[in-house]
Amino acid sequence: MPSRRTHGFRESVIRGMSRLAKEHRSINLAQGFPNFAAPEMLKEAAARAIRDDINQYAITWGAQPLREAVARKYEQWYGLAADPEREITVTCGATEAMIATLLAVVDPGDEVIVFEPFYENYGPDTILADAQPVYVPLEPGQPLDLDRLAAAFSRRTRAIIVNTPSNPSGRVLSRAELGAIAELCQRYDALAVTDEIYEHIRFEGDHVPIATLPGMRERTVTISGASKTFSVTGWRVGWIIAPAALTDAIRKVHDFLTVGAPAPLQEGVASALDGLDASFYEGLTAMYRGKRDLLHAALLDAGFQCRAPEGAYYILADFTAISSPDATDDTAFAVWLSREIGVTPVPGSSFFRDGGGRSMVRFVFCKTEEILAEAAHRLRGLRGIAPGAAPATSARAPEPALESGLQR
Repeated sequence: MPSRRTHGFRESVIRGMSRLAKEHRSINLAQGFPNFAAPEMLKEAAARAIRDDINQYAITWGAQPLREAVARKYEQWYGLAADPEREITVTCGATEAMIATLLAVVDPGDEVIVFEPFYENYGPDTILADAQPVYVPLEPGQPLDLDRLAAAFSRRTRAIIVNTPSNPSGRVLSRAELGAIAELCQRYDALAVTDEIYEHIRFEGDHVPIATLPGMRERTVTISGASKTFSVTGWRVGWIIAPAALTDAIRKVHDFLTVGAPAPLQEGVASALDGLDASFYEGLTAMYRGKRDLLHAALLDAGFQCRAPEGAYYILADFTAISSPDATDDTAFAVWLSREIGVTPVPGSSFFRDGGGRSMVRFVFCKTEEILAEAAHRLRGLRGIAPGAAPATSARAPEPALESGLQR
């Protein structure tokens, strides 16, 4: 029999929708991986490392060149000093960083505050740590409800997971909101565990690591990585910055979970962190702003209700105004949209507790403009559909579907 802690788990809906997109030759706007090339500098450095036979285990908590590059960048970007020997751990992506952190710092019976809607791993991660998630709403375009947040804290609160820019809400938390979180963490002696993987994909506001706020350096675990910034989601190179005592515990868990991240790819990421200047990050923002605006306009034109995100590369959209045979169930609607229209989103309930998000789906815009334009063309087929009627269908070329999801 499986363990009790797994009884409420389900397979990742996001990955399942990618398979559905392939089945229906649908454009994959479900899973958050880019379908365009990573920076040449990054790829060349990794290839050079392979040719130079950097192909064995790196130090389990990360190759020294990468830890030192991370330390330099955080000092440069945020004025956040970190000791690469005692306070930085390289992980197999930010996803492993989160579970390693929670297993290292949370005890059975503790509570962990999670914003809702949430990235689908946060709840299971908390449960795997034998803790109890406590949910607080953080909706697209809406300010954080500080009264509800304060009410969620208690003497049982061990940590709060802070994801900014947020997947899927698109919120970029303001300095004032982060200050309120910091005050509550200090009042209740709780940790802030931050997922900052989208830190360089922002359209409004500044990225403020909560670790830089007064009194928070010693009680913050900062998580980020290369996947989203450098368009290498398959490389699985992330990192954690934390005080030395917490880092010691996190490194032990990380070692037993995965041993270490891929050695030659760490060399590639180190080269990119050191070699790519401010123009790269400015160009990243401009590129994603154009993609966001293209998809957001297409969704509004098709009849969805949604807000343009402040950051990250997702749009959470309400489909209740769209006529479809499955307009009351998010999973059925997502399957219908994939099969009939040829565009695949993720059901909104993936990001909420049971019963939430049933009128929503999530779309990604980390695709080329050509793919997003084709998705917009297909979504126009939703306009004018009579209630209960099927959309007019036509043969769909397979190329956009293949190009939207480069998994093999």
